[in-house]
Amino acid sequence: MNSLNKTFLPTKNYKNRNWYLIDCNGQTLGRLATIIAGLLKGKYKSQYHPSIDTGDYIILVNADSIILNEKSKHYLVYNPGRPGHSLKIRNVVDCLPKLTIERAVKRMLSQTETKRLMRRLKIYNDENHLHQAQNPIKIDVTNLYLSVKV
Repeated sequence: MNSLNKTFLPTKNYKNRNWYLIDCNGQTLGRLATIIAGLLKGKYKSQYHPSIDTGDYIILVNADSIILNEKSKHYLVYNPGRPGHSLKIRNVVDCLPKLTIERAVKRMLSQTETKRLMRRLKIYNDENHLHQAQNPIKIDVTNLYLSVKV
C-alpha cells in the first residue's frame, strides 16, 4: 500500500504539546482571543482533528496593556429573579484584565471543552512568568502564520 494514501490521526494520548508565549502589549482583546482559542484547540497544527485534543499551552504576558473598548460593559447577574438588585453593570476597563481575557476566550470555546482547555492558559500582568523551564516559543500575533512553527 502506498504511504501517501494513509491519513495520520493522532491518538487520544497525543502528548506533542508546545508552549507559546504571547505579548499582549498593544493588542486588541477580540483578535487576541480568537488566536488564543485556536491555539488552545490546536487548529493551527497540520494534524488537527476535532475529536482529538491536540492543543497547546499559552502564556500571556503584559495583560495590563491590552487595548479595550472604553464604551463596552459587563453585565453581571447575581440573583436572577430579584428585580432591582440582581443586575450590576460595570465598564470593561474597570475590571481586572486577567478576568476580561479569560471571559473573552472562554466564550469562544464550546461548553464541553472550556474547563479542560482553560487550564492551559496562563495569564500574567507583567513580563515575569513562572514557565521559563518549558522554553516557550515567542509568537508575534501580528504575523501569526509566519511565526507559528509546528
